[in-house]
Amino acid sequence: MRIKSQKDFFAGLMFSAVGVAFAVGASNYTIGGAARMGPGYFPLLLGIIMAVLGMAIMFTALTVETADGEKIGKWAWKQIFFVLMANFLFGVLLGGLPSIGLPAMGMIVAIYVLTIVASMAGSHFVLRDVLILATVLAAGSYFAFIWALQLQIQVWPTFITG
Repeated sequence: MRIKSQKDFFAGLMFSAVGVAFAVGASNYTIGGAARMGPGYFPLLLGIIMAVLGMAIMFTALTVETADGEKIGKWAWKQIFFVLMANFLFGVLLGGLPSIGLPAMGMIVAIYVLTIVASMAGSHFVLRDVLILATVLAAGSYFAFIWALQLQIQVWPTFITG
């Protein structure tokens, strides 16, 4: 069988692989049933749904003809680097890195750094717009996680709060 849309085929393959990984990982927990769900129930269901969705996308990629076969382009290394680096820095800044003496910087600083670094992945970077976005995200995160859910997340850097 010939692949008629490479983009859709490999996207479906990725969905299926992630879905199977979630389903296998969920099998390490108690699954339970629909009436009495265990901690593995939702990840198992999510994994199965993702795997089935991926197979449907792969089937479509094998059956529906496209004009040019929708070839996969080159890897976007710059974007991959900045998005991964933004997430890495968010984790390090949120919790600190005691092994090298870096204190926790808190949620607000971590969100600003995450937004600025991730925005560098795009072709359009305007610092004013990025700072507005970071402010909206920080305020929304504070409202959702600290005020509404009352989670115990450090909001400000250690050297400010003491």
